[in-house]
Amino acid sequence: MRYLLIVTLLWAFSFSLIGEYLAGRVDSYFAVLTRIVIAGLLFVPLTRWRGHAPAFVRGMLLIGALQFGITYVCLYLSFSVLTVPEVLLFTILTPLHVTLIEDVLNRRFNPWALVAALVAVLGAGIIRYDGISSGFLLGFLLLQVANFTFAAGQVLYKHLLLKHPSTEPQYKRFGFFYLGALLIALPAFLLLGNGERLPSTALQWSVLVWLGVAASGLGLYWWNKGASLVDGGTLAVMNNALVPAGLLVNLLIWNHDADLLRLALGGVVIAASLPLVNLGRTRRTPAEVH
Repeated sequence: MRYLLIVTLLWAFSFSLIGEYLAGRVDSYFAVLTRIVIAGLLFVPLTRWRGHAPAFVRGMLLIGALQFGITYVCLYLSFSVLTVPEVLLFTILTPLHVTLIEDVLNRRFNPWALVAALVAVLGAGIIRYDGISSGFLLGFLLLQVANFTFAAGQVLYKHLLLKHPSTEPQYKRFGFFYLGALLIALPAFLLLGNGERLPSTALQWSVLVWLGVAASGLGLYWWNKGASLVDGGTLAVMNNALVPAGLLVNLLIWNHDADLLRLALGGVVIAASLPLVNLGRTRRTPAEVH
């Protein structure tokens, strides 16, 4: 639990740092690639690269590609069309994606999850009721892809550790995670990146280094380690604890002119969608509950 709490505090500042100093100024693909390289370098000397089951290595590469590579590419792109508070509020749907993925892995279907998704979309509409545009919809969809891949990484990491237990510390096997992320971010930058929008100030480089070391390096490792040690309910709660923490930081320090009433109404509707997922679960028999 303490790992999740520490990372929540780290990430509460990360969203605002991206939105205030990098979004629209530094190429998104380069920013993601830089974070991956810096974070990966922290684990290169710590990782034991040999002697692992091939299935474990493939699993870690996949998890890194999903939870860091695809998630962060979509996250950074969304900042070009959404405000920081909107990005934070739309990440509140991560537990919904966790539920959907868990149901798929356990071969269950919960129709209430679809209802919850529709309610969440309604909440997003309230936030931008007078300014819904193609860019806003694109940003919302990008974040849902990010939510899905981030949720998938958490779920798959926990399942992977159960299938491939080890007595050695998790950090000695975590380098593969960043290698998997690199397999997404490097081609994305080479194919889609803009070499003319690289960091141009010491402040931008400082933000990238901080995000690479603290938020992506220590943060993603601690988050996955914490996720593997708690139950699904606790993980869902901690996924959403990031939203109020991040909003508080952004509104108090940077975004004083935000429409608080609209954000609050939309956020309440989005949050109200999450309990709907549990309606389908409460009707299961004890034997169906894992």
